[in-house]
Amino acid sequence: MGPRVNDEIQVPEVQLIDHEGENHGIVPIEEARNIADDAGLDLVEISPTSKPPVCKILDYGRFKYQSQKKASEARKKQKTVDVKEIKMRPNIDTHDYDVKMRNAVRFLEDEDKVKVTMRFRGREMAHQELGLQVLHKVRDELADRSKVEFEPKLEGRQMTMILSPLPAKTGGHKAKPKEPAAATTAEETTPAPDQAASEEKRGEAGESAEKSAAAVAGEA
Repeated sequence: MGPRVNDEIQVPEVQLIDHEGENHGIVPIEEARNIADDAGLDLVEISPTSKPPVCKILDYGRFKYQSQKKASEARKKQKTVDVKEIKMRPNIDTHDYDVKMRNAVRFLEDEDKVKVTMRFRGREMAHQELGLQVLHKVRDELADRSKVEFEPKLEGRQMTMILSPLPAKTGGHKAKPKEPAAATTAEETTPAPDQAASEEKRGEAGESAEKSAAAVAGEA
């Protein structure tokens, strides 16, 4: 239900704000209506609980449109949290498990909850601890991006657990940047100053020995 407008406002006096934002203070209702008529606009009650009610002169059609537009934008910004389900068996193989976990990660990244359902068949009911171990493994592997909302609970022939995504600011699932390898390689391959000087001296000594040998050979 929208605000009261013009003749719908049945009070002897109101606190009036005109279309330019000027506060006229408390005025009789008829005077407020006349000012609105002179401006070619509407008298709209914006604070009915005040004593007296606060009314503003404005274009009610435009005011109503803008209010509906703001409400629509607010609804669009609201994130609807869905509950996505993944189903497993106590003896699930590695490939199927990896597929299920990739789906769980994708659901959590979309900020949806994940319901993990462990289904038991036949004699598997006698080894519920195996299913519980799988659920605990799922919980531990997703601990950096989710929290347990409902602990594993047995209902009939299935055990369920619900995980909720962590808030973006606390989620730790972003990969840490790797240290640049080039700097380490350069440090490892660049010889220390003392080592370089030593190698240079050995090189000079080798050249001197070669020259001496050549001289002796020439004299011979």
